[in-house]
Amino acid sequence: MQTTLNVAAAVSLQDALMELKEIYEKESDVEVLFQLGGSGTLARQLEQGMDADVFLSSNITWMDNLEEKDLIIKETRKDILQNRLVLVTNKDDVPSIDNLIYFNWEDVNRIAIGNPESVPAGEYAKEALMELEIWDEWENQFVFAKDVRQVMAYVESGNADYGLVYGSDIVVSEQLHVVATIDSSLHTQIIYPGAVIKNSEHVEEATGFLQFLQTDVAQEVFKHYGFGGNP
Repeated sequence: MQTTLNVAAAVSLQDALMELKEIYEKESDVEVLFQLGGSGTLARQLEQGMDADVFLSSNITWMDNLEEKDLIIKETRKDILQNRLVLVTNKDDVPSIDNLIYFNWEDVNRIAIGNPESVPAGEYAKEALMELEIWDEWENQFVFAKDVRQVMAYVESGNADYGLVYGSDIVVSEQLHVVATIDSSLHTQIIYPGAVIKNSEHVEEATGFLQFLQTDVAQEVFKHYGFGGNP
């Protein structure tokens, strides 16, 4: 009988995971289903008993929260990927810059970012902008989104002039281009950990799926979608 794995995963992983799902299901007797969303939202749902076997977070903090509450099997926890933060726009006439500190913020009406309370990309964005001492000055210009894909949609549609998303997100958009890559020293390192949920009924299969994500085959797919390799 085929096993079905429910994987709660950061939405920024969506495109890579859909490709990996096809590869993994061909070589195993496991069906993989994804619940995609902001990592903070998913973590809270897992705390409330959401049915899942694996959690793939886009930051360490939300995984730490679940570990502290004894909701994951800590021995299965692994850091799987890295990412970077970029400033994007859909405007063709905006030149790229080497450093965000040189960006002319006076030209900006609305900036889309993930809600820092629940979206790790938004948390990283806030950290960077606070380090640059422009968060308070431009807070009224921010449009807060439920996840990075909504940030992209706001910028693609013109509802925001710019957005702060992951470098991997730009790979799947034909409308957006990178204005600046954010200096990683301005924010917490962007690491994606994964772990098996403690109340999973398929611990062996869930562990196997996590191990698959760390293989060379899976890592090459992640790199194709703009992610960095194993931290």
